[in-house]
Amino acid sequence: MPQTWNPETYSRDAAFVPQLGSGVLEWLAPEAGERILDLGCGDGQLTERIVASGANVTGIDASPKMVAAARARGIAAEEGSAESLPCADHSFDAVFSNAALHWVRGQDAMMTDVRRVLRPGGRFVAEMGGHGNIAAIRVAFAAVLARLGHATLGERGNYYPTPDAYTRRLTSHGFTVARIILFPRPTPLGAGGMTAWLNTFCRGVLDALPEHLHETAVADTVALLAPALCDEEGNWTADYVRLRFQATI
Repeated sequence: MPQTWNPETYSRDAAFVPQLGSGVLEWLAPEAGERILDLGCGDGQLTERIVASGANVTGIDASPKMVAAARARGIAAEEGSAESLPCADHSFDAVFSNAALHWVRGQDAMMTDVRRVLRPGGRFVAEMGGHGNIAAIRVAFAAVLARLGHATLGERGNYYPTPDAYTRRLTSHGFTVARIILFPRPTPLGAGGMTAWLNTFCRGVLDALPEHLHETAVADTVALLAPALCDEEGNWTADYVRLRFQATI
């Protein structure tokens, strides 16, 4: 089922996502005058930092609400699919993405289109969920959904590859991988803790449940995860693992 996004709750409960984008931005190293596509730009918080470099930035996102939020920040954002980018051939010096590619169902179609819109010598720089990402959260949520009689909804469909697997995939689409790393990044959550995380990042699944099961699904998942991801003072840490890469054509 498709994931749905609310810019207001995302800004409040997922502000850590753009805040943790400094490392992948360093790999992008945007320069004034470059044309850069931000794939999965969301509400444009991180996109603003690329714009500040003097680059000419276009944002693309599948969520019309997120596109509207990005435009409200002054970002040149368009609604579009990663698998079929609404962009001309060879129109960008770089394609950038943060925390979005693991949501893309058609990875091969996405890579084909990214290569199409890059100029010769252009670069593809991104960070996404990697192998082992949110393992505890996924297992707990799937177990709760199964107990509630909705086991198929536990198959989130997100893609969390290993560096070797993603290198092979990029290479098969004509990219040369300059560097790629997989690293754990335990991520402290905000005041809303795991409840807010589930309501933000599992929104599509929750909306597919009968309404009377929403609160139960969230509360039971939180209870399962508390011993592993919540400390004695009530602070939650999500078990993130990230994959970051830089590739060229």
